[in-house]
Amino acid sequence: MKHRPRHDDGQGLVEYALILVLVAVVVIVILALLGPSINNIFANVVNTVNPTPS
Repeated sequence: MKHRPRHDDGQGLVEYALILVLVAVVVIVILALLGPSINNIFANVVNTVNPTPS
Protein backbone atom coordinates (compact mmCIF):
# COMPACT_ATOMS: atom_id res chain seq x y z
CA MET A 1 0.00 0.00 0.00
CA LYS A 2 1.34 3.41 -0.93
CA HIS A 3 0.99 6.39 1.33
CA ARG A 4 -0.60 9.39 -0.28
CA PRO A 5 1.14 12.71 0.29
CA ARG A 6 -0.83 15.24 2.29
CA HIS A 7 -2.15 18.24 0.41
CA ASP A 8 -1.40 21.43 2.29
CA ASP A 9 -2.52 23.76 -0.48
CA GLY A 10 -5.32 25.19 1.65
CA GLN A 11 -2.90 26.12 4.40
CA GLY A 12 -0.73 28.11 1.99
CA LEU A 13 -3.77 29.92 0.66
CA VAL A 14 -4.83 30.89 4.18
CA GLU A 15 -1.33 32.18 4.94
CA TYR A 16 -1.34 34.33 1.80
CA ALA A 17 -4.79 35.66 2.71
CA LEU A 18 -3.61 36.58 6.22
CA ILE A 19 -0.58 38.40 4.82
CA LEU A 20 -2.81 40.26 2.36
CA VAL A 21 -5.18 41.29 5.16
CA LEU A 22 -2.25 42.46 7.30
CA VAL A 23 -0.86 44.57 4.45
CA ALA A 24 -4.31 46.05 3.80
CA VAL A 25 -4.73 46.99 7.47
CA VAL A 26 -1.29 48.65 7.54
CA VAL A 27 -2.08 50.65 4.38
CA ILE A 28 -5.44 51.77 5.80
CA VAL A 29 -3.82 52.90 9.05
CA ILE A 30 -1.10 54.81 7.20
CA LEU A 31 -3.65 56.52 4.96
CA ALA A 32 -5.80 57.41 7.96
CA LEU A 33 -2.82 59.01 9.69
CA LEU A 34 -1.37 60.77 6.65
CA GLY A 35 -4.64 61.55 4.87
CA PRO A 36 -4.91 65.21 5.88
CA SER A 37 -1.28 65.90 4.94
CA ILE A 38 -1.68 64.23 1.55
CA ASN A 39 -4.90 66.17 0.97
CA ASN A 40 -3.11 69.45 1.67
CA ILE A 41 -0.30 68.56 -0.72
CA PHE A 42 -2.73 67.77 -3.54
CA ALA A 43 -4.73 70.93 -2.81
CA ASN A 44 -1.54 73.00 -3.07
CA VAL A 45 -0.65 71.35 -6.37
CA VAL A 46 -4.13 71.98 -7.79
CA ASN A 47 -4.07 75.61 -6.65
CA THR A 48 -0.63 76.10 -8.20
CA VAL A 49 -1.62 74.56 -11.53
CA ASN A 50 -5.05 76.21 -11.73
CA PRO A 51 -5.04 79.42 -9.68
CA THR A 52 -8.34 81.11 -8.92
CA PRO A 53 -8.65 84.38 -10.85
CA SER A 54 -8.93 87.44 -8.63
